[in-house]
Amino acid sequence: MIYKKDFSLWFWNYEQERVFSTDLLSKPEAVSPEAVMPYQFKQIEKKNHIPKRAFDVFIGSVTFLFYAVLFPVIALGIKLSSCGPIIFKQKRTGKNGHVFICYKFRTMHVLKSNHNDRKPVVTVIGDSRIFAFGHFLRKTNLDELPQLLNVLKGDMSLVGPRPYTIEECAYWNGIFEDHYFRYLLKPGITGFAQAHGYRGGTLDEGLMRKRLDCDLTYIGNSTLTLDLRIIFKTLVRMVIRDTNGH
Repeated sequence: MIYKKDFSLWFWNYEQERVFSTDLLSKPEAVSPEAVMPYQFKQIEKKNHIPKRAFDVFIGSVTFLFYAVLFPVIALGIKLSSCGPIIFKQKRTGKNGHVFICYKFRTMHVLKSNHNDRKPVVTVIGDSRIFAFGHFLRKTNLDELPQLLNVLKGDMSLVGPRPYTIEECAYWNGIFEDHYFRYLLKPGITGFAQAHGYRGGTLDEGLMRKRLDCDLTYIGNSTLTLDLRIIFKTLVRMVIRDTNGH
């Protein structure tokens, strides 16, 4: 499935272009609704992504060894905590709106979700579906480790806008017209928004606006140097358990 939003309607002309700060991670105040629209979308679409892909494959392959070592321990913790599969598979929206199967360590009891208000089901703070060991995995971001398989397959990148479920994307596409710009790049295991602490399910429009602004800022300024800084900041948050995951 491909979303056919006409990106050309949103191209900024040269008088409107804005050069963003090169020190984005240390200046989160630079992220604001009036200043984050990515510039030169045609150039972004034509950009050579081979170096980023090579970086993903190299770092992803090395990190996969870490995943292989931790897998038996995490798998045992999940099985002792709850009945059901170790790996949770879910359809997510990726680059150009293509749907792919995203992998995660299962952190919730297997329950049937019921909702009748046409809003997507998202996790909330204190969500009763999450078992104790699953909560630990989410707080430390370890539940995302299986997505290294998505990176090696080419569905995802190490760094990029986080992939949302099909239902969430459909919901936010109808609220924010510039939400479609998130599909210009491959989704990431971590991203600019996560490095600033925006993580976890939400239906709050104000909070999602801030996340989207972060994603658009990253899309307009994506470099390997910025990717390295985002990965480093994400790892720091994992170590001190300041991920805002729930």
